[in-house]
Amino acid sequence: MGRVYAQLTLEERRRIERWRHARVSVNEMARVLQRHRSTIFRELRRNHFQDPCMPKVVGYFAMAAQLRTSDRRARQRKLIRHPQLRDQVVDRIKDGWTPEQIAGRMRMERAPLRVCQETIYRYIYAKEGMRDELWWYLPTHRKARRPRRARKRRAPKFHRDVSILFRPEAVAQRSQFGHWEADLMLFRQRFGSANVTSLVERVSRFTVLLKNADKRTRPVMDKVIAAIRALPQPARRSITFDRGTEFVSWPHLQAEIGTSSWFCDPSAPWQKGTVENTNRRARRWLPRERDIGQLSDHDIREICDRLNATPRKCLGWRTPAEVFRAKMLEKRT
Repeated sequence: MGRVYAQLTLEERRRIERWRHARVSVNEMARVLQRHRSTIFRELRRNHFQDPCMPKVVGYFAMAAQLRTSDRRARQRKLIRHPQLRDQVVDRIKDGWTPEQIAGRMRMERAPLRVCQETIYRYIYAKEGMRDELWWYLPTHRKARRPRRARKRRAPKFHRDVSILFRPEAVAQRSQFGHWEADLMLFRQRFGSANVTSLVERVSRFTVLLKNADKRTRPVMDKVIAAIRALPQPARRSITFDRGTEFVSWPHLQAEIGTSSWFCDPSAPWQKGTVENTNRRARRWLPRERDIGQLSDHDIREICDRLNATPRKCLGWRTPAEVFRAKMLEKRT
């Protein structure tokens, strides 16, 4: 099965613009973007900007290229290119058919030229359809289309029973060892999707930093599980997270190693202030402007060791590593 072609994104066009001004070769652009060289040549030829009103502004510009591409795609829509098909669809809409019924009937009739319901909806709410007020013929008579994500009510990703409101008092008062907080440290988008999970034990402030390739929830949670699995159960009683999508695989934590999960209220990062404070300290070596992809796991461990070897006033000027070690020895005796 052949590769599926994907349109160039705005970010790719911005990179092409920068490289074009730096006189980077097309072959090198194609290699870095993992695109065929013909794609780059075609992009530069079709979206070359030139305007008689601005004779000095000539060349390839990412935003201009994006606008031209969007305009071409709008003109090439199926119901614009095929007037007979459009008239057939519009007539059925005015007869009270829904877009789903129209598309389904075309499939049943095996029409040589047909459209899906999403194409019909887009035409109805495009300027051509709005001009003819086609929305009025729909069952709901909605003049503005609802966002696609809002059409179905989704099941909550975080159960009410794991809310921080039900977290034991011993965790909140830091009177019991083995309760952690977790967060995700993000970096500038231009560096890619790599990120760092920060784990902090609430009593000792002992920190673990884990580098992730992206924000997919299962790999992120698998790294957390692997990092604390070797600890005895009293040293990994629970972890408090925020409600980011990267932590929706929280049930695996309980199922695989018996560690409980708690979740802050929405938009309330202060409820896990220990890890937030640790993140600010870690930003000395991991600022947002740093390309995290260039750091190895060894580099991340060195930063982690620095944090754990720094005396803390809240610990009576002991280091997190010293307190963590002492607590671990207490659990063994």
